Amino acid sequence: MTTPSVQQQRPKTYVFNISNPLAEKKIKWAVILTALMMVAEIAGGYVYNSMALLADGWHMSTHAMALGLSMLAYVFARKLSQDARFTFGTWKIEILASFTSSILLVLVAGWMLIQSAERLLSPSPIRYDEAIFIAVIGLLVNLICAWLLKDNHSHGHDHSHDHHHGHSHGHGNHDLNLRSAYIHVITDAATSVLAIFALIGGKLWGASWLDPVMGLVGGVLVAIWAYGLIRDSGRILLDAEMDAPVVAEVIEVINASPIRATINDIHVWRVGKDQYACVLNLTTTSLEANAEYFRQQLSIHEELVHIIVEVNLPLINNPYPTS
Repeated sequence: MTTPSVQQQRPKTYVFNISNPLAEKKIKWAVILTALMMVAEIAGGYVYNSMALLADGWHMSTHAMALGLSMLAYVFARKLSQDARFTFGTWKIEILASFTSSILLVLVAGWMLIQSAERLLSPSPIRYDEAIFIAVIGLLVNLICAWLLKDNHSHGHDHSHDHHHGHSHGHGNHDLNLRSAYIHVITDAATSVLAIFALIGGKLWGASWLDPVMGLVGGVLVAIWAYGLIRDSGRILLDAEMDAPVVAEVIEVINASPIRATINDIHVWRVGKDQYACVLNLTTTSLEANAEYFRQQLSIHEELVHIIVEVNLPLINNPYPTS
């Protein structure tokens, strides 16, 4: 008789986060367009000696890698969604991709700042007409990709609950993986605009210094956007969710419950883009209370998809006193 493996003994994993096949398809097209334009801008920057165009091209190369990473994150999250090794699902694969993309943005910002500073100190001639033409095409490609990747999902939802009072509230439920891809193409579009402005200014007014200066400005913008992504994705990866609105809602439900209970311990963390898991430890003096009762109370909040409740019943009117 064979003994089943640990993997076979495990129950089927819950799928907390629904896959986003449309976003996966959109990112695939964005990767193709970005890679093609990346090659054109890098080649054009070297040939026509434009730092702004070259910076935009190398910036776009990291976007191509980041977009590819985002696409792979969707693929792996979907294919591994039933894998029991992932206790709370595979959604954080997407968040990990978002965090990695933000690190790439930081590297791009640093490279842009260093290269632009060097070019500002050691200027060289630029072939403006050709560089402007390629930069405009790059901007059009970025705008197409931004249109493809724009997340049209509402960033809040309202719902009423049938208990002692009604209320509405919103929770951030955007797709961070898609957002990171979107920010990559938006930053690239911004640097393309700066490059075009710098090249036109250099051609019309002889202000060749505009080219590296716009590279510096672009580097600062990229760093700012990267910081926002690092903050949001890092917070989720570290389960820093105890200031989320849903935590206050859990406490509100317990405090308003007909059966009085004291919260000894509470843990809330995100398992999907708008879904949370919750662990509660309660003490109550009511013999009618049990874990299922409080789970039913909390179920009015549909964003709580996994609820664990521990109920402590202290000794009441103990007929066998110790003293």
